[in-house]
Amino acid sequence: MKTARYLPFMGRLLIGLPFMMSGVSKIMSYGATTAYIESSTLPLPASVAYAGAIAVEVGCGLLIIVGYQTRFVASIFALFCLATAVFFHAHFSDPNQTFHFIKNLVMAGGLLQIVANGAGAFSIDDRRSKAGLPGGALVGAK
Repeated sequence: MKTARYLPFMGRLLIGLPFMMSGVSKIMSYGATTAYIESSTLPLPASVAYAGAIAVEVGCGLLIIVGYQTRFVASIFALFCLATAVFFHAHFSDPNQTFHFIKNLVMAGGLLQIVANGAGAFSIDDRRSKAGLPGGALVGAK
């Protein structure tokens, strides 16, 4: 089916846009975001975690949408989702936090599918691959 070639791009778009929106919302609410970070069990200073979260959510969100270094970026996102689950949502007595914990595990699983399968068509990685240029693969990935 020819329309299936559009699915990886749609998947990358549906993953990247919410991350980018989350990063922009963090930019718009520094105080509330750093207070939330401080209330977590994350072993980093709030200002460092804040800057890292914005870099990952906005930067990697854009990279995954355009499909550049997609396997590597998806790996970073998967680790980010797992860390977020553990440090921010591991309060299993609260059903809402349990839901967010599971949601982050699901996102990490989907991102690992991108790590395994790459960006697909309509990506910079695909164009670079067709041009014989390196990019888009993890070290040792085939």
